[in-house]
Amino acid sequence: MNNYITLSEASELVGKSKETLRRWDNEGKLSAVREPMSNYRVYRKSEVLSLFSNFINNPIETVSNFVEPENEYKVLELFAGAGGLAVGMEKAGLRCVALNEIDKWACQTLRNNRPNWKVLEGDVKSFDFSEYHNKVDVVTGGFPCQAFSYAGKKLGLADARGTLFYEFARVVKEVNPPICIGENVRGLLSHENGKTLQGMISILDEIGYNVVPVQVLKAINFKVPQKRERLIVVGIRKDIDINYEYPKPYNKIYNLTDALKKSDLFDCVVPKSAGSKYPKSKIDVLDLVPPKGYWRDLPLDIQKEFMGGSFHLGGGKTGIARRIGWDEPCLTLTCSPAQKQTERCHPDETRPFTIREYARIQTFPDDWDFAGSIAQQYKQIGNAVPVNLGREVGYSIIKFLNQYYSLSKPK
Repeated sequence: MNNYITLSEASELVGKSKETLRRWDNEGKLSAVREPMSNYRVYRKSEVLSLFSNFINNPIETVSNFVEPENEYKVLELFAGAGGLAVGMEKAGLRCVALNEIDKWACQTLRNNRPNWKVLEGDVKSFDFSEYHNKVDVVTGGFPCQAFSYAGKKLGLADARGTLFYEFARVVKEVNPPICIGENVRGLLSHENGKTLQGMISILDEIGYNVVPVQVLKAINFKVPQKRERLIVVGIRKDIDINYEYPKPYNKIYNLTDALKKSDLFDCVVPKSAGSKYPKSKIDVLDLVPPKGYWRDLPLDIQKEFMGGSFHLGGGKTGIARRIGWDEPCLTLTCSPAQKQTERCHPDETRPFTIREYARIQTFPDDWDFAGSIAQQYKQIGNAVPVNLGREVGYSIIKFLNQYYSLSKPK
């Protein structure tokens, strides 16, 4: 077994930046050593994992984002997917008045679980939302990250035409809510060297919204047993002079045991359900990987055979042949549970996580059923915003709206 890991591998395993690990080295929290064979600076894997276990088992909780809505607040959601953000908002106390989604199976999921929700199935471009003008408190949406064509120095709404962010901005302009929330992948920060995000900010400015400094929220800080990150873009209508505050991170970090067994998160063991299976050739390899291990824990000859040409390439590649441990959060789930670069193998059994296990890791309730084939269900769950993260963002919206309406009441 390989007892040493590189800086990049340690960074991926604990979900901390390389700069943080270097600082820890300087502070003596986690010391790098010289690997005996190569003399490179590396970390002892056992030390990295034990430090991370201490880090995630900090049970003292002093934070609460909970807040009661003082009025009925209404949400219009775009790009709703299978409802992760919408269910989270609902749990926080917001009311969903309409959801738009183009994927027919995700729409079926929404209708099956919430027959009272108004599901607008189809391309967002084909809908007019002006009936909701001044009747909705927040527009939300996980618009995809797409490049714009840049015309001149400042990107305007017209330059973004044809992109889904244009549609998000168009709907916000039509509806005129006090606040709008967009969510995206962390990669949007660096997309086109940051120009794409700056373009989005200038478009929201053009339609009358100030953008709060953008933040990346780590799901593990918000009662989600998964190392997932979402970038949040918050726009406040320019006539409103109230600060929006992001939800505060919790101290306690939940792990896979919390997700799949009885815990603070769920009051029973995960229900049995269908799931994908590995081919025998993959089972033979993954059987040799211990919990929290990955391809470097395989015997050298099997490493070379399994990795092929990428064996000699740089980078940690810690997602390959990765088996999750019970006492750690899961790595970010993808749309397919058995992709080679992003393996998420069950801790005890050599198989991918089942549909219900996937849903638990995303903090969906056990009674939230997904429509379509097994592949369609994995795709819907993998694409979702974790429900508990959505709930905490929902609380932050309610806190903002409570302040706004208390100040705007006639004296």
